[in-house]
Order: sequence, then C-alpha cells, then structure tokens
Amino acid sequence: MKGQGAASEDRDCDVAVIGGGPAGSTAAALLAERGFRVALFEKSRHPRFHIGESLLPANLPLFERLGVATEVRAIGMQKRGAELVSPGHAQSTRLAFSDAWDKSQPYAYQVRRSAFDEILFRNAARKGALAREGCRVRGVEFGADGGARLQVQREGGGEEQWRARFVADASGRDTFLGNRFGGKRRNARHNSAALYAHFRGARRCEGEREGDITIFWFEHGWFWFIPLADGVTSVGAVVWPYYMKSRAKPVNEFLAQTIALCPKLAERLEGAERVTDAEATGNYSYECDRTHGPGYLLLGDAYAFIDPVFSTGVMLAMTSAVDGADAIEACLRRPREARRALARFDRRTRHGPREFSWFIYRVTSPAMRELLMAPRNVLRVREALLSLLAGDVFARSPIGPSLLAFKGLYYLASLAQPWIALRAWRRRRSSLHEAANADA
Repeated sequence: MKGQGAASEDRDCDVAVIGGGPAGSTAAALLAERGFRVALFEKSRHPRFHIGESLLPANLPLFERLGVATEVRAIGMQKRGAELVSPGHAQSTRLAFSDAWDKSQPYAYQVRRSAFDEILFRNAARKGALAREGCRVRGVEFGADGGARLQVQREGGGEEQWRARFVADASGRDTFLGNRFGGKRRNARHNSAALYAHFRGARRCEGEREGDITIFWFEHGWFWFIPLADGVTSVGAVVWPYYMKSRAKPVNEFLAQTIALCPKLAERLEGAERVTDAEATGNYSYECDRTHGPGYLLLGDAYAFIDPVFSTGVMLAMTSAVDGADAIEACLRRPREARRALARFDRRTRHGPREFSWFIYRVTSPAMRELLMAPRNVLRVREALLSLLAGDVFARSPIGPSLLAFKGLYYLASLAQPWIALRAWRRRRSSLHEAANADA
C-alpha cells in the first residue's frame, strides 16, 4: 500500500477498517501487529471532538494490551467511583470501584475524547496500519469470494478504489453497513435525547474524589457531570424525547433552563463559564439485526448504542474490537475455525449491551433509584453491582447470581410501592410510544 498517489492495483489490503474511533483504532492496531495489511479510514481528522469522556476500570487492561497505558494516564483524570445525587434524598451516595468484587481495578479515567481517540489512532499507525484521515468510505460491494471493493472519497476531492479481504465496520453512529443492509433498528425498549456542553470553574468533589463522575436525577431524566484533567467539566442532560420536543429556544438557553430544573447541579455550576456551545442529539439508542456477515463485522457503536448512564460506550467498543480482531484472524488464516470464532464474537458482542440494558431501562424508576442510593451487600449484591459499573461483565468475576438477586430485590421494591411503580411504567411507555411515532 503506497498512499494516495499509488496506482489502483496497489490499493489492496487484508482488512479495511471503517472509522478511526476507539473500536476501529483498536482493531486496526491488533490486526497490524499480527502481520495483516490494514487500511484504517477516518472521515475526519484527529483531534476531533467527541462526547463520551468517562471510561471504566475494564478499559485499563485493554490500554496495557495496546501499549498506550502511559499515554492515556498522562491525559486522564483519575476516576475512582461515581456519586449519585437524587432530589428525593438529603445526602448523596458514593459508589467506589475499590468495593467491587474484583479489587484489582480501583479506578478508571475521565478523558478528553479528542486527545484519547487520537492516541489510539496514532498507535494503530505505529503498529503498522495505514491510518488515513480525511477519507470517507462512500460505498462497498462484497464479491462472491467474500472480498470487498470500497469506494473512498478523499477530503478536498478525489476518489480511491480499495480491495479488501475483510471489512470491519467501526463507523460509530453512522452505522455504515447497518444502514446499507437495512438492519439498523431503533431500540424499542429505550430511547432518550441528550444536550451537553463543557464548563470551566464547576465545583467538583475534593481530594481523591475530584475525578468522580456525578449522576444527578431530575424530573425529566438525569445529568452527567464529568471532571476533566484540564479544569473543564463535561455536563449533559439525558432526557425523554417529550422533553426535548418542548424546546422553544436556542440550545444554549435550553441547556441553561434544563440545568435550573436540577438545583443541586445548578449549585455546582454557580459561577462556572460555559466554554463550548451546547449541542443536542435525539433518539440515539439503536441496535442492528446482525453483528457480522460474509466478509464483514460490526464493531462497537456500528452494531448498537445504549444510554450512556454507565459509561459503557468506549469499553464495549474496544472489547468488541479485541474480539473482532480474533474473529478476523481466524477467518483469514484458519478458515476451519471461522464459524466458531464468529459465533463467539456474536455472543460476546450481544452479551455486553444486554447485560447493561436491564439496569439502564430501569435507572430512572423510583425502585431502582432507592436501591442505588442505599445498596446493601446481602448476597454480595453491592459488590456485584459495582463490578457491573466497572465494566466487569465478561465472566472475569462470578457476579451473575448476585446480579440476579439484585433484580429480585428490584421487583420486590416495586411491589412494595405499586402505585408509584405503575405511574413510572406508564410514563416510560408513553415516552417510548411518542418516540416511536416521531421516528415513523
């Protein structure tokens, strides 16, 4: 592979990776390290803004595996837990990762995604991938032999034709192949909208808790409060679609109005300066009807995205990339193992979102709020819950039975206050119905 000026016959690779975010860069680095010819196409140029700054302890072993742990540590704000703030409780609750089932990963990081994503992208290039920025994949055709031909548009004009033995779609919310094959589906069980901005001068927790993420519940959903190492704090509201549809003013003003509805957050932002324009996005939860097909895989958000309340996005993206690299290697070098490798990839890719979703679907319910604000450790339920929040969902720790017990406690708590639970269920169902009508 010789770059932009090369003849078309030279534009061949073993694996074409669409998207230079955490999933794409991770897969490209691992595959290049194993000797594959990898072309990584990113439509933008790094550094570029991206939301989703909060990482999980389960990310740390992946950083070590990629060889970027020191670089990530240098840009990160150490995050040792989460603070939960509820309008129905006088005191906040802190959940510390050090209290999880596995005590070996007591912290994670908060990062500026622009810097973090660039670290991973440059690392893929160091490992040997041809990492191309300003290159958007416009089309792909799969041949009968399982290979693919890609049309790539360069920034500023000009097109290239690439041939690849395998394609990894890590295009994020663009869901390139999911849309192409008509397989992308709105998540019928959960839908939210979000608006967010960065602030300087926000009042944070003190000491080793300074880097904790804070979750504030309020009438229309919940807020995130994510401290970054340079003194800026990411603040965003995740709300039901009906609330976002009520907006009758510019997004900056609407965010300020929404923050005012949460007095405890407003106190933390008193005197703070908004340093970015607010942005809004709606109805973003979705999943595709497949994780792979002949000659391709869907990685990370290209397969599914769920509510960000547990900061799962980057961890699930990178984990799917690790699993995807293993599956692609089997397909290209050990065809007899391909079916088994793809089945494992499919199982694990679906498993992560499914494990988190049960909790995410219920996180705004009164019963769940009560349990999270005062988690007890009967049957090691608290430890299991903290392991889930740390991203430990791929059988590293035996948390399954304890999480099942937690679900039982949730249903018992709902039965203990049936009218409150019924009102919350009806409100949720109404919001989902409204979101479905808006998408129709």
